[in-house]
Amino acid sequence: MNSPAVTPPPLQLVLGEEELLVERAVRAALDTARLADASADLTRVRVAELTGPELAELVSPSLFAEARVIVLDAAHDATQDIVAPVVAYAKSPSEGIVLVVVHNGGGRKAGKDIVAALRKGGAAVTECAKITKPAEREAFVRNEIRRAGGKTDPAAVAALIDSVGSDLRELAAASAQLVADAAGAVTEEAVRRYHRGRADVTGFAVAEKAVTGDVAGALEALRWAMQLGVAHVLVADALADAVRTVARVAGAGRADPFRLAGELGMPAWKVKKALAQSRGWKPAGLAEAMKVVADVNADVKGVAADPDYALERAVLKIARAHRRE
Repeated sequence: MNSPAVTPPPLQLVLGEEELLVERAVRAALDTARLADASADLTRVRVAELTGPELAELVSPSLFAEARVIVLDAAHDATQDIVAPVVAYAKSPSEGIVLVVVHNGGGRKAGKDIVAALRKGGAAVTECAKITKPAEREAFVRNEIRRAGGKTDPAAVAALIDSVGSDLRELAAASAQLVADAAGAVTEEAVRRYHRGRADVTGFAVAEKAVTGDVAGALEALRWAMQLGVAHVLVADALADAVRTVARVAGAGRADPFRLAGELGMPAWKVKKALAQSRGWKPAGLAEAMKVVADVNADVKGVAADPDYALERAVLKIARAHRRE
């Protein structure tokens, strides 16, 4: 007997500014919609770039009853003229459409009015508050290990944070890799062994060399990573994180790393590293690299026949984009 299809909430509010958690919430909304209808399509648009008529077109019912997930990003930047159309839609959502509104919790009054309307309309709310306290970061690591099917203890969690740092993407990737390497039992000894033996062959090592244009070093690190069984998706995630970080820091201009860290919501050590890595990058090259990491993310999740080759090609393309004028 088949299980009944899960019906996704038609209104969803993703509230907070922890980037990894926000992206996971959006992905979860899409995955749930595709459980109900495998052909559900995804459209993402920034609220500030949207007009009332464009919103009406996005959320209008399809003649062919096609399921759609519409993500309105950065609702905190909304202007007053888009509030009324969103509020009106929240009162009467269209069948077969999932509207996901992403808001950082601050911003303009218009954006807050949209949040209030969605709450009043019964939207499912996913909280993605920034993780800043040590206890919250420890809880995050424990949950990541559990999510990957492993078990751990406080000493191992502390050792992992000490080794990796505070960046959630890096902690998530390291947690998943440790569960795979340690057959589910993530102990302090396993953490120390992992970071002694694999410090030079993680996805982040590949990414750091790729974004600085070190083709030979990046390819060597990639081949070692593949030989030692580092998951393709972790390398792709590391490449994407490195390129996005360089793009964000480069776009913010030269400034004090500690001030930039506060503005960008990133650790100061990561900003310092990205400032060094951003040397030599031009806007056109960064735009090209962003497309490369988006493509390789899909490739390693099943689009490409040979994920090893897809990663190697992505490393070469990123290095080429670094040299682009």
